[in-house]
Amino acid sequence: MKIENKQLREFLLDANMVDKAKVDELFAQADQQGKQLGDLMLEQDLIKEVELRKLYAYILGIPFVNLEKETIPTDILQIIPEPIAKKYSIVSFEKDGNNLKVAMINPEDIQTIDFIRKKTGLKIIPCLTSFESIREVLKQYEKSLKAEFGDIISKNSEDVAEGESDEDLEKLSQDLPIVRIVDTLLKHAILQSASDIHIEPDEKEVRVRYRIDGVLHDAMILPKQVISGLVARIKVLSNLKLDEHRLPQDGRFKIEKEGYKISFRVSILPVFDGEKIVMRLLDESSKGLTLEKMGILGNSLEIIHRQIKRPNGMILVTGPTGSGKTTTLYTVMDILNQPEVNISTVEDPVEYRMQKVNQTQVNSKIGMTFAAALRSLLRQDPDIIMVGEIRDKETMEIALHAAMTGHLVLSTLHTNSAAGTIPRLADMGAEPFLVASTVNVIIAQRLVRKLCPDCRAEYKLQDKEIKTLEATFDMDGILKTLKKTPDISKKVQEKDKWGDLVIYKPQGCEQCHNEGYKGRVGIYEVLEVEEEIGKLITSNASTDEIEAKAREKGMHTMSEDGFVKIISGTTSIEEVLRVTKE
Repeated sequence: MKIENKQLREFLLDANMVDKAKVDELFAQADQQGKQLGDLMLEQDLIKEVELRKLYAYILGIPFVNLEKETIPTDILQIIPEPIAKKYSIVSFEKDGNNLKVAMINPEDIQTIDFIRKKTGLKIIPCLTSFESIREVLKQYEKSLKAEFGDIISKNSEDVAEGESDEDLEKLSQDLPIVRIVDTLLKHAILQSASDIHIEPDEKEVRVRYRIDGVLHDAMILPKQVISGLVARIKVLSNLKLDEHRLPQDGRFKIEKEGYKISFRVSILPVFDGEKIVMRLLDESSKGLTLEKMGILGNSLEIIHRQIKRPNGMILVTGPTGSGKTTTLYTVMDILNQPEVNISTVEDPVEYRMQKVNQTQVNSKIGMTFAAALRSLLRQDPDIIMVGEIRDKETMEIALHAAMTGHLVLSTLHTNSAAGTIPRLADMGAEPFLVASTVNVIIAQRLVRKLCPDCRAEYKLQDKEIKTLEATFDMDGILKTLKKTPDISKKVQEKDKWGDLVIYKPQGCEQCHNEGYKGRVGIYEVLEVEEEIGKLITSNASTDEIEAKAREKGMHTMSEDGFVKIISGTTSIEEVLRVTKE
């Protein structure tokens, strides 16, 4: 699609959409580099893709359609076969008599329009759309999991026999119905953005569940006879021993297709009715997260950026399993990953592969523990060290000494709050003066589900609900904090009480599969170990005293950060209660 830069520039200036000086600067740059003016504007976030496409449609004199939230009837969608739709970024979305409306990225692609006209015998009316629209509609080509599985199982379950010997298992793992069942399971997990797949054998059936946004959902019940083939197939993919049924096994494999690259971390554990499989999905194609997108805002964000720029010291991320600690560390490493520094990690297991980072996998069976790997690593003079988790006294001591001797050390710990990390380190045998002089910042976090922006509903708290919440939270203290928080001070006026504030609750719509939630975000407390906090640590102060001093210095507790996200409409009270109640 060729729209002259000059044409676009004139329309932008006529519509007064972008500052004239900026448009002229980019116009000169586009001319010089032989690029499209629109592409440069998208790169610099000066215009949204949908707005730019609407402008293109206006210039070309054709309709623009946004199909991101539209559900297209299957019979109309299937008029253009999926391979054609994918290859040429074209989808059919409306049929009226002999007229077929198609949405496409390049409506000047006469060849494709002509091809579809000949194939269908219909009059084609091209409309311009956005890349996101095409992506969303292409997902609709996928049948629902139940329908697809119903087809496979009804046709093939009688062909799937349980394997008896290991030779049978080898054969069974290559069997067509089994291969199709596993492929379908993986494909739908990727489509639904699941983080884990659980395959659990029962007495009479096999239950498949997906973890989506941190919560497990039933995906499918399979007949019991498929379990041997299922386990064998996944063992073959993960390069595990087919004949080992009594011991746990861990492996991994990767799926690379157009548009995504997913790594699966596999854990197989013997249970009473067979072998249970859990697969963790790690999206290696996803663009780097930023601390802001993860939900770290305001003062907390400034503290973290300030502390990670220091050449030495320790940055600790704490929280329970599955609270996103590793993701936070990887995001920090991504910010620090510059050509002039050497970053090395010791992990168990290595979750994501990172370019230009030396990653070491722990293997305790052969004596490659966190402590042993860390000790060897220090001889290689890295600038930044990431230790997957501080599990024992030895690892903790080496990490603290590394932080003292000119290295920046990033690590995780299992504690409930930021201030609770200090006694946990003391409990492991750390000297208080060492902790005070080496730890730069402690980040405690939890993950909450985000409300679906398309269907969240406004409401106000009733007196009864406020009383219930007061039993768990210091509601008066939180309200005072909210009134001082710059990001949401417009929504919370000085005179407001809890009953006056507009908050949101989940409803459920097609976009979020009637869950009311879509995606996850973190809630955080960020404790900066500055001089006064350091003195308290050295004098063996209690957790409460350290927390009180940190709050005096402006630290938001996790509950307060949760309520900031409740008032801004990001999450619900139920979610914050779910993850913060002790």
